Amino acid sequence: MITGIIGTIIFGAIIGVLARLVLPGRQNISTLVTVILGILGALVGYWVWGAPKDDGSIDWLRWITSIVVAAVFVVVYERVTGRKGSHHA
Repeated sequence: MITGIIGTIIFGAIIGVLARLVLPGRQNISTLVTVILGILGALVGYWVWGAPKDDGSIDWLRWITSIVVAAVFVVVYERVTGRKGSHHA
């Protein structure tokens, strides 16, 4: 069980960082919020595409869905909290 929790945190961190990378500009959110939103995005992505397959292959649709959902969560979080990143070019 502890391995699953640690794996989820690591996966959430990766999804959260990737979600922030696909968004334009700079997001003014903490690392903890990034991980939490990444975990939520991953959970929704897995829920949308069903349980993970154990065939050893990478399920790209699940990854892409998780990243897109996490990116949406980042945008919603910024709008709800009023945090905006700087958009310097």
